[in-house]
Amino acid sequence: MASVAQHAIVGGAGTVVQAGRDATVTFHHPTRRVVPCQLLAAPRLFAGRMAELAGLDEALTSAALVTAPNGQAQDCVGLSTDLSVGGATLMVSAIGGAGGIGKTWLALAWAHRNLNRFPDGQLFVDLHGFSPTGEPVEPEAAVRGFLDALGVEPDRIPTDPGAQVALYRSLVAGRRMLIVLDNAASTDQVVPLLPGSPTCTVLVTSRHRLASLIDRHGARHLPLDVLARHEARALLAARFGDDRVAAEPDAVDELVELCGGHPLALAISARNAATRPGIRLAEIAAELRELGLEALDHDTDPAASLPTVLSWSLRRLTDEQRTVFGLLGIAPGPDTTPPAVAALVGLPPARARRALSALEEGSLLERRPGGRYAMHDLVRAYATTVPDLPDDVRRMALVRVVDFHLHTAFAADRLLHPHRPLLQPGPPALGVHPLPLTDAAAAAAWLEAEHATLLATQRAAAALNLNHTVWHLASVWDVFHARRGYLHDALIAWRTAVQAAAHVPDPAVRSRAYRHLGRACSRLGLHEEGIGHLNWALALAAQHHDSTQQAHTHRALASAWGRQGDDRRALDHARHALGLHSVLDNPVREAEALNLVGWYAARSGDLDTARKHSLAALILFRRHHEPDGEAATLGSLGFIAHGIGDHRQAVDHYRQALSLYHAHGNAYEIADILDRAGHPHVALGRHDRARAVWREAMKLYREQDRDTDVQRVQQQLDNLDESIDTGSSSA
Repeated sequence: MASVAQHAIVGGAGTVVQAGRDATVTFHHPTRRVVPCQLLAAPRLFAGRMAELAGLDEALTSAALVTAPNGQAQDCVGLSTDLSVGGATLMVSAIGGAGGIGKTWLALAWAHRNLNRFPDGQLFVDLHGFSPTGEPVEPEAAVRGFLDALGVEPDRIPTDPGAQVALYRSLVAGRRMLIVLDNAASTDQVVPLLPGSPTCTVLVTSRHRLASLIDRHGARHLPLDVLARHEARALLAARFGDDRVAAEPDAVDELVELCGGHPLALAISARNAATRPGIRLAEIAAELRELGLEALDHDTDPAASLPTVLSWSLRRLTDEQRTVFGLLGIAPGPDTTPPAVAALVGLPPARARRALSALEEGSLLERRPGGRYAMHDLVRAYATTVPDLPDDVRRMALVRVVDFHLHTAFAADRLLHPHRPLLQPGPPALGVHPLPLTDAAAAAAWLEAEHATLLATQRAAAALNLNHTVWHLASVWDVFHARRGYLHDALIAWRTAVQAAAHVPDPAVRSRAYRHLGRACSRLGLHEEGIGHLNWALALAAQHHDSTQQAHTHRALASAWGRQGDDRRALDHARHALGLHSVLDNPVREAEALNLVGWYAARSGDLDTARKHSLAALILFRRHHEPDGEAATLGSLGFIAHGIGDHRQAVDHYRQALSLYHAHGNAYEIADILDRAGHPHVALGRHDRARAVWREAMKLYREQDRDTDVQRVQQQLDNLDESIDTGSSSA
């Protein structure tokens, strides 16, 4: 580190007396008072961080008046307060964040914007906490550099390190100065460099949170995240120029997306483009898309390589923490939880949590609400390159975390749908303990929170050729997908499951996979494909004399044909399903078939038959405590009541059905019941109520991408308004 930087000279001399531990030591000020100006140049193309800069400005302003020990108000600057011994106030702010996130840029940009607040100078030191050298600057060396910058002659510098610190603090006492401690490794490296004067402001940057600096010295922690999309675009625009951005706006957007708002990644991409003016931005983006982290590497300049910059954060990790970091890079899903991490890394929960805390402390991991942890995509890509992790270790880790999610999802499904037939998956990998779920509400909450992770888990299982697991995963959250209206996700899950089922010897597994895929296609309006899959499922079940699968498939075919408006074929399949279920000794499934016959009989105009079958279904569902089936049957009875002109009874049935569906979060069926409920409201002259329920139904249909239903309900609303207008005109 350079011993002295730019400085200005002003007059002044004096003597201070500094008390050491055991004796009073007298220091003589230099004969000339130096105003050091050590700040590096302000970032030339700084963009974004407006909120952070404004926050620092506000904090500085709010701390401008501080009561001095003698009770007089004095003007000073700072970012936070630490009420230390004697009433003095030291101002410290710690800017934290991952490597390359822009901590130093922010500190310098803010400092240069506020130079007028520090007329007595600025000290700056790079503490090399994370750098190519791997060796942090010792506090003694940093203090010696500050003394040089403050104009202390070499022969007047004490030899004792403690005395040097005391002299440094004496020289800055009462002066309005900014001290920037950049790239700190630890609190121990920072504390000796803190001035004791309330007139000074200290800015610290570090990849670590420097917990004891916050706890013991009152530092204000400012976590720095990636740039927002508009800020990242502004940064690239500043680098490229408006003309180049205007010429290829889509390529700029793709670069922003691929860099994920990471400032160093954006800067490297901008440099790659700026040094190749003849190359289109689209080509630069394509290279980044194809090469990923490799495109952000640099062979000869470590500071210009994102992978290298990130690697410096690993030096202070233990071997166990490095292993956890590397395995998190391959964990399925956009984020994860401590129990899943414990399964992934094969550690007891307490040790897994400590490792997560260490990675969070080092800004390699972000903790999000709900106890979830996530990595930036580029950090995650780097984690997958961590050496010393053999392929078999990675594979076993994936097997464990896949089993954790599968068996927890299975337990969740059992709590939500205890009557649904579901094959038990094989035992989990050694040491894997599924998350204990207490009740149906906890099960539903877990499935919702882990939805994206479960989809990624199925993809990971497919990549590992865990074919039974792939099929089981699609099965255990199938009803959840249906209830939430996640139709596209269900389709993807079952397409993947059908591919896996082809490698499973059990024909029932293949039949089920095709049945569920056919149903998923039908729900999305892919009728021809859906009927094809369902017919194949029925053929497989018949070929192997599987009456249960035949019954289930007939029910699915009834619904599929019903969605196409062919109620006659739908009723025929419903009757086949009822005939099979009636001898299979499963009263809940028999009730489902009874209600299906009732529904399509009603749709076909045979209301007496419909009411008889639906009432029989309702009795069975209530006897066996199956609320989903009860709600579906009440929906059928509401339709039947409306058909025979008992509109009040219809509204009451629909109200009860909605109550049951809301209790279990079944958004898909809620939309249908709301759609049907509008008609008896119209018949009763409750036009405002009809309009309200149809609008609510249409909102749900839109969320579920059910475009045909959206158009139909919109037409119902238009007809309602037209009929009201016509009636008003006639009156």
